[in-house]
Amino acid sequence: MAIIKHRLGDIECVRSLRARSIRLKVCSDGSLRVTYPIFSSRAKAIAFVESKERWIIATRRRLEQHHATSPTITVKEVERLRKEARKVLPPLVAELASRHGFCYTSLRISSAHTRWGSCSGNNGISLSLFLMLLPDHLREFVILHELCHTHHHNHSAPFHTLLNSLTEGREKALNKELKAYRIPRIV
Repeated sequence: MAIIKHRLGDIECVRSLRARSIRLKVCSDGSLRVTYPIFSSRAKAIAFVESKERWIIATRRRLEQHHATSPTITVKEVERLRKEARKVLPPLVAELASRHGFCYTSLRISSAHTRWGSCSGNNGISLSLFLMLLPDHLREFVILHELCHTHHHNHSAPFHTLLNSLTEGREKALNKELKAYRIPRIV
C-alpha cells in the first residue's frame, strides 16, 4: 500500500492478489482508494483514477450533500445507546428466533454506521446499536431480516418469500419505511 499525492487529493494505492480488475472507491471522507491486481502497474491504476475525474467530483459532491443532511449524535449519546442496545437487543433476538424457529451462533452489538445489521456465513448476527433509534416494528423487521439470512445467505426469491411471510406480506412496505431512517454521524 502506498499513498500518492495527486491533484485530485491523496490516493491510497492497494495492490491486491485477489483483485481481477482496477477498482476505485471514494471514501466517506472524500479520500480515494484504488485497488489494482498484481499483474497491473501503479501507473495504470493512477491513469484509471484520472479517467474517472468527473465521477470522483460528482461522488464527492453527493457525499457532501449527504453529510450536510445526515443526523448527528454525540459520543455520550452513543454510549447511552450502547448500554440500552446490550440490554434490549439480545432478549429480543432470542425471542424472535425462538418464535420463528431460527438458530444463530452468536450475537454482536456494534457501532456499525453503514448498515443496520448483518449475518455471517456461520450464522453469527451483528446488529448496529443505532437500531435503538428505530421504532419497535422496524427494529424487529431488521432482526427478522438477519434471522432469515440464517436460512438463506443471500437476497434470493426464497429469502424474500420467507421474510415476507414473517412480516405478514409487509416486507416491501417495511423496507420502504426503513429507508426513511439514516444512521447518524458521530460528532
